[in-house]
Amino acid sequence: MRVLVTGANGFVGRSTVNALALRGHHAIWAVRQVQPNAMIVGNVDANTDWTEALRGCDAVIHLAARVHQMRDGSTNPLNEFRRINTSGTLRLAEQAKAAGVRRFIFLSSVKVNGEESPKPYRSSDTPNPQDHYARSKQEAEEGLRHLSTGADMDLVVIRPPLVYGPGVRANFQSMMRLLHRGIPLPLARVTDNRRSLVALDNLVDLLITCLDHPAAANQTFLVSDGEDLSTADLLRRLGQAMGHPARLLPVPTGLLWAGARLLGKGDMAQRLMGSLQVNIDHTRDTLGWAPPVSVDEGLRRAAEGFQP
Repeated sequence: MRVLVTGANGFVGRSTVNALALRGHHAIWAVRQVQPNAMIVGNVDANTDWTEALRGCDAVIHLAARVHQMRDGSTNPLNEFRRINTSGTLRLAEQAKAAGVRRFIFLSSVKVNGEESPKPYRSSDTPNPQDHYARSKQEAEEGLRHLSTGADMDLVVIRPPLVYGPGVRANFQSMMRLLHRGIPLPLARVTDNRRSLVALDNLVDLLITCLDHPAAANQTFLVSDGEDLSTADLLRRLGQAMGHPARLLPVPTGLLWAGARLLGKGDMAQRLMGSLQVNIDHTRDTLGWAPPVSVDEGLRRAAEGFQP
């Protein structure tokens, strides 16, 4: 298949392009800036011209996005997220539909479901986005479903939780740096929460499975490694993979919550001590898919790619 991959030089995009080539597909790289062997499309928004990039394509894997910003300097963050994640996505889908693309795969986010799960999320749950990023992704999903209704172009939506692997950045990278430096962390008692994660190789495998699987058409899938971890368990197993055993201190979780709220770090505490799980039964049953990489193997691969 001839597949347009947006965000092809990103964390997920690079691995996706490589995996497509290994499976005999022809990937068209869509990037913003000059890069060898890539299609330059500039900024992704409501005015992007995708005509040349879409020529002859059978499918699109849309990964490009404005991701969650820890320090957002925009004067209107919601509009900025919508400009890229909503309007930019719908512009691409409209042109893909007109170009005769048969399948459009959209990488969304579990944050469309919500931020905390008293029980594991399912793809059929009512969306509950809590921030600008998640809202822009939900609006993109809604617009895509409207565009694809009654059309010859199938839609596949995939909502991953936190993705980790070689070259991972942001919070996961920060956690690896703390473990590498042997810094004691007061999280030994954070054992009752559960977080779903997805190894990069597992996410990419699902993306490519959805390219031509007949049962994937017009479905929304959640994805994970199939094993959920407490924060303490994750740190111990990641430290083992890195060869830097986690140094965890047994501080009571109630004290951690109180301290975080006092310092205005409630969101950070939620990410460290709250639960966010996904149920992937629908993905398994519909596609006959299972994560090919275990949690420990995924952590080992992430550790191999870590740069202190």
